[in-house]
Order: sequence, then C-alpha cells, then structure tokens
Amino acid sequence: MKYYIIAGEASGDLHGSNLIKEIKKKDPLAIIRCWGGDLMKSEGGTIVKHIKDLSFMGFWEVILNLRTILNNLLFCKKDIISFNPDTIIYIDYPGFNLRIAKWAKKYSFNNQYYISPQVWAWKENRVKFLKKYINNLYVILPFEKDYFKNKHFLNVEYVGHPIVEHVLNNKINSSFKNENNFDENKEIITLLPGSRKQEIKKILPILLKVLKNFESYQFVIAGAPSIETKFYLSLLKKNNVKILHNNTYNLLFHSKAAIVTSGTATLEAAILKTPQLVCYKTSSLSYFLAKRLVKLNYISLVNLILNKEVVKELIQKDCNVEQITIELNKLLSNKNNSIVKDYEILLRILGNKKTSEKTAELIINSTN
Repeated sequence: MKYYIIAGEASGDLHGSNLIKEIKKKDPLAIIRCWGGDLMKSEGGTIVKHIKDLSFMGFWEVILNLRTILNNLLFCKKDIISFNPDTIIYIDYPGFNLRIAKWAKKYSFNNQYYISPQVWAWKENRVKFLKKYINNLYVILPFEKDYFKNKHFLNVEYVGHPIVEHVLNNKINSSFKNENNFDENKEIITLLPGSRKQEIKKILPILLKVLKNFESYQFVIAGAPSIETKFYLSLLKKNNVKILHNNTYNLLFHSKAAIVTSGTATLEAAILKTPQLVCYKTSSLSYFLAKRLVKLNYISLVNLILNKEVVKELIQKDCNVEQITIELNKLLSNKNNSIVKDYEILLRILGNKKTSEKTAELIINSTN
C-alpha cells in the first residue's frame, strides 16, 4: 500500500521513523512518501519536505512566515493528489495537519492521526475538526483516551507514549565518558535548549551565564537533530561547552542533572531518571497570547501526566540567571531522590514498549 506521512518537527521525525520501520515489517511492499527528517529518510521514507524548513514557533513567527506556510499547504495538496496514497498519516503538527486533513476528507482519503493535537490544553474547538475529518485518532498520553472518547466521542486508541520504547530500546554505553573525552573529575550537566533556532536563541545565552556559577561541573549541549553545530558555536562564543549530537540518551544517563526546554525531552530525562530543571522563554507577544489561551497548570509532560510539580518550571520572567542558579543548586543537592521516585511512578503509568508496532498494526488494519 501507499502511505503519505506528514510530520513537521524533530519529535515527529523520530516517532515517524519508528512507525515507518513497523509499517514496513507488516507491509513489506509499502511505498512511503513523507514530510519529515533524516530519521524518517533512514527508514525508507521518501522525503519531499524536510522538517528544518517547516518548524515555526509562536504566534509572531507564524505571521512572519505566513507566505511560506501557505505555499507549503498548496504544494502538499498537489503532492498528495499526484501520489494518491491509500492512507494519510498525520503526526502532531496540528496547525498544518488539520488543514490538510480537512481538504483530504473531501477527496475521501483515509485520514489517520498519530499523536493528537493537545486540544485539552488550548484550541478545544479543534476537536470538531478531528471528529469530522479524522477516521481514527491514536493518543499517547493516558488521560487523552477518556477525554476524546468519553467526552467527545471520537474513534480513539491509546497506544502508549512512543518515547518510552525509543529510550528503553537504546543501549547505554558504559564507556561513554571515556570515548567522548569527558573530565572524569567533573560531573556532567546536560543542556537541552530546544529543537528550534528561535527558542535556542532565547534560552541558551541565559544558560551560558548560569554555568559560570557551577565551575566544578562540565556542561554539555545535547544537539537537536535538525540544528547544525555551527549554529550552537555562533551562540557559545568563548564558553567552554561541549556539543554532542546523536547521543542524547547516553549523555542524560551519565549526567548529574539536566536543564531542559519543555517538550519531549522532559520525558526522556525522566525515563533515564535524570533530575531536571525546566526552563522556557519565548517572545513577549507569544507569551502574552499563550497565557490567555492555554489552560494548563504546567508545561512539562512529567508534571502534566502526574498532575503535580515534580520538576521545577521556570517560565518567562522566572527564566533568569538568578532563579536558575538557585533551583539548579537545590536540584544538585537533592539527597532524598524524591524526583527519581516520582519518575518511577511515571514509568509505571506510561509503561508500553510497543507503541509504534501497535500503531502501525491499527493503521494498516484501518486501510484494509
């Protein structure tokens, strides 16, 4: 069969690549055309648009790039018609994907949505779009099934969070520190400043000022897949910070702590039982608008799932050198491992190592 997959961000590329792998196991003759990144390409997907050209963060940034987005929508529709897939698979990326899904439904395409838009947080009116234009919805957070099925009556399956299987299936290298020339006398603090250039520009300069207060530690940036090393170097200037690509899980596993921009990375740190501090800052306009639209008590997935503040969140004005220094000191001196205990509860809730396999099987069955 022919599958058309649309992912617009680094996390979508990761989860899309694992989904492609499982689809090909169950459907060896599958032809897969997609919007994604290098990971999806490595599993045999034909990339027509790369994620590095697709990700725009925040309200103002979207407005500035509106012409590009509209051109992408037009191109995507033409490409789908030309390819004529048996199934279209949407992976998160709701601003774009819901527009394509609405259009595709008019042409009777089989619309399958993997990793639901977080409509329970904001833009709840999007539920109407999902109900009207999506054949099946595959959710990855435990509370989402009840929300969509019992409150809004959608065709929904809870498949578990794909990051769990991905992290747990990656082998930890015991010689990692030696092989990467780390200072054995200094513990590591990992920096995960985001996957988009806009957010990295906001967060990283602040973190670089923080590290001067922690000279007994070595700081390492876990490079995002779509961000080239030279971009980080342009921000680092003379700061002695390592940049390590394609080894985030080993880096987190061997770290004393991590400073994370909210997103999937908060779950990755939790699964690897690395104490973390969540820091987030965006443009004043984007924050002003989001504050009035988003209905959440927390921004990190760890806190959202457990419904309490397990990891400290420093957002916008609180994301400053003084506050980060105070909270990081607290984190490093945490002697009772209370965070790790909460992580174990989180893992029991999420515990599913076969998310991609289950999702692939459900999608294939929906097409037959």
